[in-house]
Amino acid sequence: MSTTSQERPSVSAIAGDQPSTRIRLTPNLFGTSFGLSGLAAAWTAAGDTLGLPGWPAGVLWAVAAAVHVVVLVAYLTDALIHRRLRADVDDPTLGPFTALGAIPLLLLGAELARHSRGVGEVVVVVGAVATLLLGAWLTGGWILRPHDLERWHPGYFLPSVAGGLVAANATARLGWDTIAVVLFGYGAVSWLVLGSILLVRLFTRPALPAALLPTMAIEVAPPVVASNAWFAINGGRSDLVVLLLAGYGVFMALVQLRLLPLYAKSTFGPGFWSFSFSYAALASTVLTWLRIQSPTGAQFWTVVVLAALTLGYALLVARTAVALVRGRYLVRVPVAQPGSPA
Repeated sequence: MSTTSQERPSVSAIAGDQPSTRIRLTPNLFGTSFGLSGLAAAWTAAGDTLGLPGWPAGVLWAVAAAVHVVVLVAYLTDALIHRRLRADVDDPTLGPFTALGAIPLLLLGAELARHSRGVGEVVVVVGAVATLLLGAWLTGGWILRPHDLERWHPGYFLPSVAGGLVAANATARLGWDTIAVVLFGYGAVSWLVLGSILLVRLFTRPALPAALLPTMAIEVAPPVVASNAWFAINGGRSDLVVLLLAGYGVFMALVQLRLLPLYAKSTFGPGFWSFSFSYAALASTVLTWLRIQSPTGAQFWTVVVLAALTLGYALLVARTAVALVRGRYLVRVPVAQPGSPA
């Protein structure tokens, strides 16, 4: 009687080798294009103050769009081939990052509308609908499948808080003011609800796993992303709303200084792109305040902020490239042997 495939040892097992592995693309890779969009937005914001030519920001927007398309196609292909798209969405750790498959479309579409209004509007609408539907699905899943508070992390801000506030920004830039205010309310109220839960988790439960420590940079994002959205809604003026947001934004920025030693000890991976959009949004808010207030040396400080942000991105891109070359950036999982469970 012949030996079945389940009973037959693999070649690697006979040779004593380690099981073969393959790359698994995870949804937190979308943080790359999200972060690059934030850098492009900061250059756009600085352009008005410094009188910069439009091409540097344009190149950054094009790179962000290209990276997003590549990551989106590669991730969906990998997830669909291995039939784990639903599992990724429902995963308590990775699930919130799936929202970043849609949110960058809002930023990219709003910028595209400056050059091709109709096409940009379509991209924004697609991004908004996908963001809202995915945010609702994820939130409903958290209600139906509650899990330990230790599994929560600041990435939970992404689907509804970041999604709602970025959508408010994008629609305001298109002149859809009523929709923008509605979306701002959606994102702001979600921030109040989820922010309370997340701070309780960070204050009272054990530390986040090493791979998730960089997501604490997302804590600075809600007040500054909300500020940028409100600036887009009110026409770039200082008012009571942005002053209140500025107070909390400054506080959370100072908290980030206290966390820098922790970040320095973290293992590098895709989670480090959590820094990028959060800090880019912070820089964009500072640049807008510099333009509004026009303090002495405003142009000098604008250059300082933009240069520091750009240098940080250059280091992040370089470190990502090194990690990719060394095979230490993307997740690798064992390849299932014939006859073994999927």
